Amino acid sequence: MLRTLNLGILAHVDAGKTSLTERLLYAAGVIDEVGSVDDGNTQTDSLALERRRGITIKSAVVSFVIGETTVNLIDTPGHPDFIAEVERVLGVLDGAVLVVSAVEGVQAQTRVLMRTLRRLGIPTLVFVNKIDRSGARYDGILREMSAKLPVAPVAMGSTTGLGTSTADFRPFDGEPGFAEKLLDVLAEHDDELLAAYVAGDEIPYPRIRAELVAQTGRSLAHPVFFGSAITGAGVDALMAGIERLLPSAQGDPDGPVSGTVFKVERGQAGEKIAYVRMFSGTLRTRESLGFGDGRDGRDGREGREGREGREGKVTAISVFERGTAVRAPQVVAGRIARIWGLTDVRIGDTIAPPGGTTARPGGAIARSGGRSDADIVRAEGPPGPDIVRAGGRSGGSVGRAGRAGSGGHFAPPTLETVVVPRRPSDKGALHLALAQLAEQDPLIGLRQDDLRQEVSVSLYGEVQKEVVQDTLMNDFGLDVTFRETTTIYVERPIGTGAAFELIAKDPNPFLATVGLRVEPGPAGGGTEFRLEVELGSLPYAFMRTIEETVRETLGQGLYGWQVEDCAVTLTHSGYFARQSHSGGVFDKSMSSTAGDFRNLTPLVLMSALRRAGTRVFEPMHRFRLELPADALGPVLPVLARLGAVPWSRTPGLVEGEIPAARVRELELRLPGLTRGEGVLEYEFHRYQPVRGPAPERPRTDHNPLNRKEYLLHVVRRV
Repeated sequence: MLRTLNLGILAHVDAGKTSLTERLLYAAGVIDEVGSVDDGNTQTDSLALERRRGITIKSAVVSFVIGETTVNLIDTPGHPDFIAEVERVLGVLDGAVLVVSAVEGVQAQTRVLMRTLRRLGIPTLVFVNKIDRSGARYDGILREMSAKLPVAPVAMGSTTGLGTSTADFRPFDGEPGFAEKLLDVLAEHDDELLAAYVAGDEIPYPRIRAELVAQTGRSLAHPVFFGSAITGAGVDALMAGIERLLPSAQGDPDGPVSGTVFKVERGQAGEKIAYVRMFSGTLRTRESLGFGDGRDGRDGREGREGREGREGKVTAISVFERGTAVRAPQVVAGRIARIWGLTDVRIGDTIAPPGGTTARPGGAIARSGGRSDADIVRAEGPPGPDIVRAGGRSGGSVGRAGRAGSGGHFAPPTLETVVVPRRPSDKGALHLALAQLAEQDPLIGLRQDDLRQEVSVSLYGEVQKEVVQDTLMNDFGLDVTFRETTTIYVERPIGTGAAFELIAKDPNPFLATVGLRVEPGPAGGGTEFRLEVELGSLPYAFMRTIEETVRETLGQGLYGWQVEDCAVTLTHSGYFARQSHSGGVFDKSMSSTAGDFRNLTPLVLMSALRRAGTRVFEPMHRFRLELPADALGPVLPVLARLGAVPWSRTPGLVEGEIPAARVRELELRLPGLTRGEGVLEYEFHRYQPVRGPAPERPRTDHNPLNRKEYLLHVVRRV
């Protein structure tokens, strides 16, 4: 039986990732002709905009066989504006190939991706592409990787004809010099091997090779292959490395059903299709499934419900085999499948038997280590926070990085813009279309302003605007424009505030008692909802309504920004039990309902928040600017005017921090200041209190800060 390997291809934009995918499919016999990114006829770039721009926007899955291994290959975007697509793929991978250009070398996105792969413990091979290009390097690339990446690279061969059309890669095969270099790297992580090495004992090459397989599987060693996706040089060696060095997917087909949804798309008839990585069990057609995101209430983003406990019935399954997806009656642990029938599913959901837990797969997942038959075990639990966003190019090259969101590998977007239909009559259709796009990309962060009849979306960058605009036109027939992109700030409580309103006591018009206390929480801790009332003092439905409304209301604080890092405690509760007339007719005027708690909670919460007070914080980015030595003088005054604070200055390099809102201006000015030679990388560093007047964002709710205005909207009376 063939083993399965779910493999990701990752790279900085333009490193040749999609071209390598084409070459692998050709070498495996899946396609008869290698497609070209420039010609727009590759297998994995299927969107019209992908073919026109020559970039990958949506992750795509293709399958091929190497020896005794079925490889499900996932081609991911390289442009930083689509880093959310990469994020969703990372949790389903058994291994990865990180593509580096032999000419440009280690770039901003390269560093971010390798740092993330290391943190998640994903076994990774490196493929140095474009050795046939003028300016290609071998020793320089290896030195650059050692200096800029948190890994010790292991070169798996040498190159000939570097920088010419005849460039080739010759693998090392048990040569004494190669064994010596392997021992230098491997002995750092194996005490027995180190002791034998120091003692001068003869260590057989098969043992060294087995240790390389084991350490690659534990993400301690990172084998490096060189080649060209265009000519095919080195690709056979890379394929052999994929089969022999990377661990395969494991999981018990007889265990309980468990998997993760990492992509959602719409079929030709508009039906939802979920891409699922199976971690355990066997899923069959016509079976019922439970699915959810493992959260109670809301996930902390504006307007995003956790919606745990949904169910659906699987109507069809297709699995990936030899370059295409084919219908199948079932899918087993370790495989990737397309699932039909789950109408309410969304990206990030985990699947389980009906009524079972939908917590994210955790614990240790066993992975077999290829030809050595070594068993590799690595944790599959959710990662901790890290700074992991990098990006594009402006003048020289520009990198962007951000703070990992809760439960995510990369930062949520920190930009937003209002989407405006050119035809006012399209406003309703626009909202529905954007809601569908948000299904496919949860980080879009749809924000509806009913008061102004506007809708805004959260974005990573300007290129993503073009994608949204193109998609709305081609898929929905909607012609739209965008307003100026703005930075997303956050609010945090600066003190403790409390408020309550009692049932049947003026001025409370609702049949509910709610008391809340707001206080600061730990930085990065999100929102915590606590109870100081007895669990049985309020029906569960009412308690859940209060918590959901609290999380939703905190989407707009005193200045209109998301309130983060706070604790909200329910201090008072009360209700009138269901009352009926003698004829058994329910009397709303005498009975509390969930609507009473839903309407009262925003008033109490915002009153408590006003007493606590909030401060607006702006995102600050750590930056690294490489520039010609003679450009330092003109650049420093510009950095000062933009609010940047340099930490260190050396000839050709400035490091420091800068407000995120001013980064775009620096990007635009950089080419002129550095003759196009400046290289700027930046990543989220921290949130800093805004100096001067706090920026405000227009409210999109009924403004519970203004009691009269709020009650006029909610109950049509004061």
